[in-house]
Amino acid sequence: MSDELQGAALAEAIAGFAADKKAVDVVELDLRGVLGYADYFVVCSGNSDRQVKAIHDGIHEGMKKQHGLLPRRVEGLPQAHWVLMDYLDVVVHVFTPETRAFYRLEQLWGEAPARTLSGVGSS
Repeated sequence: MSDELQGAALAEAIAGFAADKKAVDVVELDLRGVLGYADYFVVCSGNSDRQVKAIHDGIHEGMKKQHGLLPRRVEGLPQAHWVLMDYLDVVVHVFTPETRAFYRLEQLWGEAPARTLSGVGSS
């Protein structure tokens, strides 16, 4: 089933699949000690609703095929302005640029260490 991918390694794998679908502004927020329900957020953007859905699909399929992991839940897929994927240790937020600017998650969790993940590969 799963190769026990957790924490930072899980966040990096997810970010890699997002990057494979041309996600922009991929950021990892380290929320250990800040939140009780997740260790990391991976936040990224797609330039349109269609690309947000493609990023979701790429993460979902990649995590399933390569790591045997499915998200515990997914929200927001029908509208695809903000798709949330819950992998327990890591919660993924895929936004359109307008929705990301409106909710400003990085600023909301500003005390959490953030790392920009550019050019991350999934292999």
